[in-house]
Amino acid sequence: MSGSRSDQLAEIAYRIKVDFSPEDDWGLINLLEDFKLFRRGFRKTISNVFRSRDDFLETDLRVFDYQYTISTGKTSKRFRQTVFFADSRKLGLPEFRMKPELFIHKIGALLGFEDINFEEFPEFSRQYYLKSSDEQYLRASMHDGILRFFSVEKGWRVEGVNYYLIFYKKDVLFPPQEIKAFYEKGTQVFELFRDKD
Repeated sequence: MSGSRSDQLAEIAYRIKVDFSPEDDWGLINLLEDFKLFRRGFRKTISNVFRSRDDFLETDLRVFDYQYTISTGKTSKRFRQTVFFADSRKLGLPEFRMKPELFIHKIGALLGFEDINFEEFPEFSRQYYLKSSDEQYLRASMHDGILRFFSVEKGWRVEGVNYYLIFYKKDVLFPPQEIKAFYEKGTQVFELFRDKD
């Protein structure tokens, strides 16, 4: 596959029968400001947007490239990554963040910082740091299917709030040949969170 990244992604979008725009024609950046990922840095841009909507306009799924800059005094660094975003009336999620658990999180847990664990899924609890403003509601939302999936799938980040869900790997811009698989995995994650039991 040759051509620019946008050309290659447009061709993939055509093959999998979803809409494509090289720019953020839908004002996505404004919908995403409640997520921690989109509060970092400056010069934030969204591009190469895949979009799929159901016939009843209840679910809007997108995959896109996201870029932002972090400044550290004299230098600045540009970060690029691929993000899956679900906007669906079928979700109804508590506000939460899930990310790979690091050693520093284990130290934080000893000091009393929040990390929501599931005793019946020790592998999930070992791998992921989970935080929510409503632990009880989150526990009700994180059914066994979700916990089993992420017990096997490592390194992902998920954020949810009400009807919105994002899914990504930190600072990973997937190459064009992996976008279809990422879109399918994101759709699977959306379906797991949509199904309440």
